[in-house]
Amino acid sequence: MRVILIGSGKLAYFLSKQFASKGYHLTVIDSDNEEAIAFSRNLKAIVIHGEGSNPNILAQAGAYQADVVLALTINDEDNLIACQIAQKEYGVPRTVALVNDPENRPIFEKLGISVAFSATEIIANLIEQQTSSDEIKNLLPVAEGKINVTEIALSESASIAGKTIDDLQLPTGTLIASILRQGDVIVPGGDTILQTNDRLILIAQPEYYGQLLRLLGAE
Repeated sequence: MRVILIGSGKLAYFLSKQFASKGYHLTVIDSDNEEAIAFSRNLKAIVIHGEGSNPNILAQAGAYQADVVLALTINDEDNLIACQIAQKEYGVPRTVALVNDPENRPIFEKLGISVAFSATEIIANLIEQQTSSDEIKNLLPVAEGKINVTEIALSESASIAGKTIDDLQLPTGTLIASILRQGDVIVPGGDTILQTNDRLILIAQPEYYGQLLRLLGAE
């Protein structure tokens, strides 16, 4: 895989080390000249000093052959421009952008960036899910945040214990994928009866996630 990473600092450095360890063909674009020199000495990557939003620099980095461009600077506008140039001028099939201001993420998505992620939102969601209930574990966003996978435990006071899955009338866009019960894994059907101390593995689209938790008494 041919990867172009635009950015500087520890995030760029440690991601570059990871990509290099996987055998990726990596090019790093760093706007800090001294850091670019240090990166070139310590990373198994081609390192270019320049602005990733500059079309000439992207061409020099091999954007025509790149499989993915990651824009990870502290400037949202630069990240957006770099990804758009990579897509429109050089035909890069996949672009990933860091969004420093969470309010900008919808704009990135609307303008066609493959993946726009906000570290602020990710950390806030993790904190919220880990502190909201001791019975909710392992919230995991997958498919670029379009699906959540969650594990919840049914306490002795759970009102849904003794009911079948059909009885629950789960919201659209949600599913009880499996049940962990006394060391066994059960793939449930509609007539499966829920029991106290069951651990339910839930799959839900984000817009229905809160509704599902309320139905199960876990929120």
